Amino acid sequence: MGEKQTKLKNHEELSESVNPNSYQLNHSTISTATISKTQITIQSQLQLQEIQTKKNQFQQVAVTITVGNEKRHQLNQLSNPWGIFIDNDDKSIYIADSWNHRIVKWKLDSNKGKIIAGENGKRNQNNQLSWPRDIIFDKENNSFIVSDETNILVIRYTDKNQQIIISNIVCWGLTIDKNGYVYASDYEKHEVRRWKQGDKERELVAGGNGRGNHLNQLNGPTFIFIDEDFSLYISDSLNHRVMKWRKDATEGIIVAGGNGRGNSLRQLSSPQGVIVDHFGHIYVADSNNHRVMRWCEGDKEGEIVVGGNERGNLSNQLNSPVGLSFDNEENLYVVDSFNHRIQKYEKIVLI
Repeated sequence: MGEKQTKLKNHEELSESVNPNSYQLNHSTISTATISKTQITIQSQLQLQEIQTKKNQFQQVAVTITVGNEKRHQLNQLSNPWGIFIDNDDKSIYIADSWNHRIVKWKLDSNKGKIIAGENGKRNQNNQLSWPRDIIFDKENNSFIVSDETNILVIRYTDKNQQIIISNIVCWGLTIDKNGYVYASDYEKHEVRRWKQGDKERELVAGGNGRGNHLNQLNGPTFIFIDEDFSLYISDSLNHRVMKWRKDATEGIIVAGGNGRGNSLRQLSSPQGVIVDHFGHIYVADSNNHRVMRWCEGDKEGEIVVGGNERGNLSNQLNSPVGLSFDNEENLYVVDSFNHRIQKYEKIVLI
């Protein structure tokens, strides 16, 4: 079986609500501490209800940002793109053009991209990449960071040079927090570690307890996302779930999927990209179901946001979506990997 066929095969496998008005508090028998605790519980549940009702809606017909030609290596073409990063200041999108073994910068109003890394083809030399999976931007160091899967490296690129910052890692997902820590998922070691410039060792933050489906384990982690509270969201792809690990936690909680592989609203199939909006909603690229799902923590099932119209290449269809991102106008971008294109789903502005 050829190398690309192998990659393709691996990918395919890949409490009741509280009504505050119902409480009749007897101040002579209920302590102040009990009242305070009750008020906190009511407030937290009301906040959750507010989050659940505030949901962005998106156009179901996408705008194709990249040309969407059949997979090739020309500058107006992509071949199984994977991760993306959107530069809102520069109105550009950075793409891990995985099967072309390069990183491409694509102006949002352009019909072709510019190679910024890996232009010398697939190899393990300093100026080459092999199956890059994800890309993030480090504002503090004015550099971008790439996961180079087959070369088992994570590499930092600046205008003048490049630097290997993590080695011996089969990294599928990267994210960076507001303090500059870089988080990297290791698909084969079933863990996520973080690292910052100057650190000698990488700190384990999730998994690391062998391959499995217990709450302290992962199985083939891919894309990851860190929120403002340093909670880490992990696409636990071979367990068909998304896990949330709070800061310093020893185990995660399931926030999407976790009901076996399938296509019901309670299930996922090889989840990939994961992002969280400012409402706290979790968006998941449900790759083998060819759709993007949205979950709120505590929900028993998710909802289809875009796609879900069977596998295809029409403007309302997806074929193995992977990377996800928002721009500063809250439009949703989806890497439609096996259609070799990036799809933009515009936010519907309600008047």
